[in-house]
Amino acid sequence: MPPKRSEKYRLPVPLPEGKVLDDTEGKQWILGKMIGSGGFGLIYLAFPINKPDNDARHVIKVEYQENGPLFSELKFYQRAAKKEYIKRWIALKQLDYLGIPLFYGSGLTTFKGRSYRFMVMERLGKDLQKISDQNGTFKKSTVLHLGIRMLDVLEYIHENEYIHGDIKAANLLLGYKNPEQVYLADYGLSYRYCPNGNHKEYQENPRKGHNGTIEFTSLDAHKGVALSRRSDLEILGYCMLRWLCGKLPWERNLKDPVAVQTAKTNLLDELPESVFKWAPSGSSCYEIAQFLACAHSLAYDEKPDYQILKKILNPGGIPLGPLEFSTNGHSVNTHPPNNQKVDSQAAAKQVNQMQNRLMEKKGHSERSSESCATWRQVQKEEKLVGVIDNESAQESSRRRQIYHEPQEFLNEVKSSPQKSSCIQLPNAFHEYHQDFTSPDIFSKSESPYWYTYDTSTIRMSITDLESCRGLWPTISQFTLSEETKADVYRYSLIILFLLILVFLTLYFL
Repeated sequence: MPPKRSEKYRLPVPLPEGKVLDDTEGKQWILGKMIGSGGFGLIYLAFPINKPDNDARHVIKVEYQENGPLFSELKFYQRAAKKEYIKRWIALKQLDYLGIPLFYGSGLTTFKGRSYRFMVMERLGKDLQKISDQNGTFKKSTVLHLGIRMLDVLEYIHENEYIHGDIKAANLLLGYKNPEQVYLADYGLSYRYCPNGNHKEYQENPRKGHNGTIEFTSLDAHKGVALSRRSDLEILGYCMLRWLCGKLPWERNLKDPVAVQTAKTNLLDELPESVFKWAPSGSSCYEIAQFLACAHSLAYDEKPDYQILKKILNPGGIPLGPLEFSTNGHSVNTHPPNNQKVDSQAAAKQVNQMQNRLMEKKGHSERSSESCATWRQVQKEEKLVGVIDNESAQESSRRRQIYHEPQEFLNEVKSSPQKSSCIQLPNAFHEYHQDFTSPDIFSKSESPYWYTYDTSTIRMSITDLESCRGLWPTISQFTLSEETKADVYRYSLIILFLLILVFLTLYFL
């Protein structure tokens, strides 16, 4: 039976170092020194009794038995995250790893007349909150990398009927043996949103409002609604914005949950300008704005398209390299050119107008996966007149220097996938919101190690290609010469056939 929920759990009296714990499968574990404590329990190093090792590779979480969070975390691992389940998922999705700590066992023990619950877990390294406190903001490439890794984790736990509900830097830990990997830990607030395939119904409950970490919690949580998949995505979006910008618009009002809820509502309702205005000078938050727009467009019980979300954060689909935390994220003293800033504002204004038209067409009550198709239709009809100007033509010329084969570039554009399940922002808009901390935003030597510009996600129309000076005439001439060759070949065969007939006629006469 689960323990009764309490408004405030008590930290347990520490267990003595060297105490032996027996888990439910008969394995014995020796408690090492205590290395940390959370809001609900204590964490110790642990050693298997039959495999002594000076370098502990396991930890044990300990709580009073009547506490609830460790029980919830234990149930999550037993139902959804056993070691063999994770291995099968990694093989199925062809991942190099999945950022969920491994579970090794659990059980009960007693000390001084009190009953304790414990859980044995994989040992992890430093959490990102400590790294953020030391280094400040993260580099944009690192932020997007973290977002993609968390999407891998969220897709797995969502498919297993759970949401995490408390994504934040303090719960993201680097690997102990491999600090280039990142793990989402602490499932004490995890929630089974879809037990036995039956999704929870949307129902607001003010008495349960504002649960979770107030800085990052979702609008549904503010309203007292049971969390769903879109809640995790919204929380992750706030986290990425915080890691990149160093702060959130509502941080000064954290003691006023209603004010925080209002600020979050305004941010989501005014996308993308709300994110661009908040980003420090010299920073590009285009991907985060689009990510939040996708999360906000989901219906309560709608399944997210995780692959589309990953493409938003990594348009080129470049394999992820190691995480980097060595330097601060951005230089806030770096300013983009004045004309670039004006173009960004114009593009954002036009995107906002398109969003309003989309909402008018769909109606505020309908929010489904058809939003992307409707968005693209409106985008096609409007054609975004005036966005691609002389500046975009110059950027197109720079792209041509990178892609030396015009025909290959056109083939990539034509073959790019058109199906999506979220709102796609205009292409010219993407060009205007690159990171201006580098003197040449398209230089391979200056770009982040995995986040590069890729043509497969541009989805430019033929009209856009015609605006690129020099590229379309070259392609047209190449196509015309091929047709001429085909005509010459065809006519040559006809003439040869007629000559043979004439020759045979003369021979027999």
